[in-house]
Amino acid sequence: MTEDAAEVAERLGPAVQEFEGKTILLTGAAGFLGRHFRDVFAHINSHLLARPARVVGIDNFITGGKADTELIRHDVTTPLDWPGEVDFVVHAAGIASPFHYRAHPLETLEVAVRGTRNMLELAQARDARFLYFSSSEIYGDPDQSHVPTPESYRGNVSCVGPRACYDEGKRVGETLCHIFHERFGVHTNQVRPFNVYGPGMAQADYRVLPSFASRVKSRMALEIYGSGKQTRTFCYMTDAMVGFLLTMLRGVPGEAYNIGAPTPEIPMLELAEKVRKMLGSDVPVRRIEYPDSYPADEPLRRCPDIRKARLQLGFEPAVGLDEGLSRFFAWTERTYTPQS
Repeated sequence: MTEDAAEVAERLGPAVQEFEGKTILLTGAAGFLGRHFRDVFAHINSHLLARPARVVGIDNFITGGKADTELIRHDVTTPLDWPGEVDFVVHAAGIASPFHYRAHPLETLEVAVRGTRNMLELAQARDARFLYFSSSEIYGDPDQSHVPTPESYRGNVSCVGPRACYDEGKRVGETLCHIFHERFGVHTNQVRPFNVYGPGMAQADYRVLPSFASRVKSRMALEIYGSGKQTRTFCYMTDAMVGFLLTMLRGVPGEAYNIGAPTPEIPMLELAEKVRKMLGSDVPVRRIEYPDSYPADEPLRRCPDIRKARLQLGFEPAVGLDEGLSRFFAWTERTYTPQS
């Protein structure tokens, strides 16, 4: 992950100097995204900044692994009494894995709604910029005429569907950002990540790529939910981090940005065969019904239109799918363990 952090810093170029001496309050700091934020700032502090940026990491560890003494244990659904200065609030706390938000629906809603409001109020009080981690899930199952999906698409989401606690929670979080920007002048931005992956994903994350890596390691069949015809694009973490940090620095106040890779859009059955080939595995691929622990009703297609991020942020993904998968699986080979 250290090499990935160095790559992100190099691609940002002189822009990293704008973080010199700044304080970043980061929620969800023990999670997948949070750990990468911390790694990037640790690298730029060590190698590039004369006055280091300070990252104040916050997490309640509900799904983020073991407690970390470097982080503040706090549940953002209650207000945070933070006495110091803050320049950026990055609200990355959330329950993003479908398996976990199926198990914790109320907590998923609360961190997206109550937690977002608490962090927005802190940003307002400190005159800090606010970056909200939304999701491509807010678009629901888009009409085919809106794929690739632009930020202007209003979504096709059920408020009572099996994914509603996550989808609708993220949508309300964006509404709160809009209100605080319009009414109180808070500099808010929302990022909508599209299937970000990379080192640091927990083996028990239950999303498709960690699941495939774990099952190949365990000599178990690769399982595809439903028809296997559902398509996704995948964005390697270094590309995503560049997009997130550019949004922090260059985002137009009040605006949302798709951050992802627009190509290739790949069906899940084809992805499974690609993974088998890359890993030299002969484990079978089989389609199964959605288990009760995993929410059905997933979108048929998910592919971002990133023209807005290209034009306003200068964001351009650089890591192709084959290269990203190779990096990810090299990491899982070292870190994942066979499961019985």
